[in-house]
Amino acid sequence: MKVLCVNAGSSSLKFQLYDMPAEISIIGGYVEKIGAKDSFYTIKFEGKKTETKREIRDHSEAVEVMLEELVNYGAVSELSEIRGVGHRVLHGGEKYSDSVIIDNQVLKDIKDLTKLGPLHHPGNIAGIKAMQKALPDAVQVAVFDTAFHQTIPKEQFMYPVPMKWYEKYGVRKYGFHGTSHKYITEVMQKKLGKENINLIICHVGSGASITAVKDGKSYDTTMGLTPLDGLMMGTRSGSIDPSIIKYMIDEAGMTYDEVDEALNKKSGLLGVCGFNDNRDVEKAIERGDENARLALDMYVDRIDRYIAEYYLELGGEVDAIVFTAGVLENGAETRESIIKGLAPLGIKINREVNDAIASFKEITSGVITAEDSTVPVYVEPTNEEVMIIRDAYRFCK
Repeated sequence: MKVLCVNAGSSSLKFQLYDMPAEISIIGGYVEKIGAKDSFYTIKFEGKKTETKREIRDHSEAVEVMLEELVNYGAVSELSEIRGVGHRVLHGGEKYSDSVIIDNQVLKDIKDLTKLGPLHHPGNIAGIKAMQKALPDAVQVAVFDTAFHQTIPKEQFMYPVPMKWYEKYGVRKYGFHGTSHKYITEVMQKKLGKENINLIICHVGSGASITAVKDGKSYDTTMGLTPLDGLMMGTRSGSIDPSIIKYMIDEAGMTYDEVDEALNKKSGLLGVCGFNDNRDVEKAIERGDENARLALDMYVDRIDRYIAEYYLELGGEVDAIVFTAGVLENGAETRESIIKGLAPLGIKINREVNDAIASFKEITSGVITAEDSTVPVYVEPTNEEVMIIRDAYRFCK
């Protein structure tokens, strides 16, 4: 059975076609800069990558291009072979603790939740509508980024704000990257042969979050009402004093929208040193850039703080700490800096193994701590697409 994974952003569309249940990726790609004159798309097929420049006006056209190329490359002989489509949807609020087949009510709920995901949901909705039109006979499934975190207890997800804010407006911690954290949890359950596993999962890419997993379920996480909360990221500030917002409006004459955009798109690593990619930050440090050094120190410090906090929340009973996503799957130096900061917990690096692991190297996963480390630290590649495909396939069956 052929099942398609779709991740539609505000101006992008990523996709991957799988043969199920073997979980074999047949073809993938992404359309970028949708709505701009310099839009383009990239196809990855049989180890080769092909980029095509073409003006793509909206998500419907992006879906048309994607489906055309699936046929052109021979990934499917006809579109009716695609039995299901799994859509990554940012926010499921409190209503959705699992994936669900998309019907009119589900689509309405996703629209209503746009207030909690204003940057992501318009693209998610456009992608769903375009796929419903293009593949009317396929099972369309919403896979929510927040679903895995619905097990977080109330004392962890509540904010100390007026209760009315929660009861009437839904102000609470929801958490994100749930599909990735769920995938890593399942991988580690198999690796360690333990169902009721306790983990600290560090998903650190351009966006970043850390989750405490207790007895195999999400127990706490760093992102909150929106993905802006928690860790310092590539362009996001993470947690800051909320009074800064009003202060900048009053002092700098900025509008609220300008401050909000700055905190989401011009802060984090980018705001401190001018680079949002961790690789560029490390290169700048080698050139003696003091702001780059400061940015990385701040970045690592905040990761260590949350790991230590969750270590205590789990009562020191931690089966493993797991590093995943772009930065921590590949950044040996950043991984080492984080582990050095955890020395008071008795966690020690195995530098030789750490240096040997990256997604572009022969070894892509493993334990990077010394044998006498109090907690093992694993590097484990995440695979959100596979989790989305599994859920879509589950409903197709």
